[in-house]
Amino acid sequence: MSGSPSEPDAPQRQRPYSVRFEWGLDGARAVVPGADLAVVVDVLSFTTCVSVAVDRGAMVFPYPLRDVSASEFAAHHGASLAGPRDSVGLSLSPASLRGAPALERVVLPSPNGSTISHDLAASARQVVAVSLRNAAATADWVHSTLPADAVIAVVAAGEKWAGGGLRPALEDELGAGAFIAGLTAAGRGALSPEATAAAAAFDAAEPRLAAVLRDCSSGRELIDAGFAEDVRIAAELDGSSVVALLKDGAFQGKSFPN
Repeated sequence: MSGSPSEPDAPQRQRPYSVRFEWGLDGARAVVPGADLAVVVDVLSFTTCVSVAVDRGAMVFPYPLRDVSASEFAAHHGASLAGPRDSVGLSLSPASLRGAPALERVVLPSPNGSTISHDLAASARQVVAVSLRNAAATADWVHSTLPADAVIAVVAAGEKWAGGGLRPALEDELGAGAFIAGLTAAGRGALSPEATAAAAAFDAAEPRLAAVLRDCSSGRELIDAGFAEDVRIAAELDGSSVVALLKDGAFQGKSFPN
């Protein structure tokens, strides 16, 4: 392969296209530098959790791992620390965040979407969290607030194999594709072939989107583990008009249109 993502003109950066699409943390580091907006997509479940939380007016702090440093980070920010999906109370489960009696500030660690968001917080010009719930609202916000030639880097988080390698996840491609399709509908052009393929995947799946989420490997894994409600919430296409913007280290909600 010629070039590496660290080189200014590396093909992996998908220049000269203004709407780009890549996978995982390494993909983010390839396509986000120089972009006007980074879009993180982790449908099952980090960015769906973020969408549910900001709908309730809460702030969500991304963090890579749930460890001692995460506890200290949460204490520093006066936030609750969410646990793994199968823990009691706040967790990496959209249903737990929706059902919490109170929700104000939460640190939500995860190995994929949260890790990517935390990494980009220090380098990207602007970061948003996109799920199927807020894909259209975020695309409309982009169209109304960013110039027509703005560079938008869309990053699907994916999952991890047991050995640590990236596993591309269909649900994240569909979430990214929903957002990219929204940009196209609003008149944004100059999509990379990778971005075009993601939008086409969403268009193909949209007529039976809920069933696709239930039947894909990640959806089946969650349902088998007893988290069917999380999959149902993730399938709430355009169920939210709140854009999740990363500001001062936390995702915060902005209703669109106001």
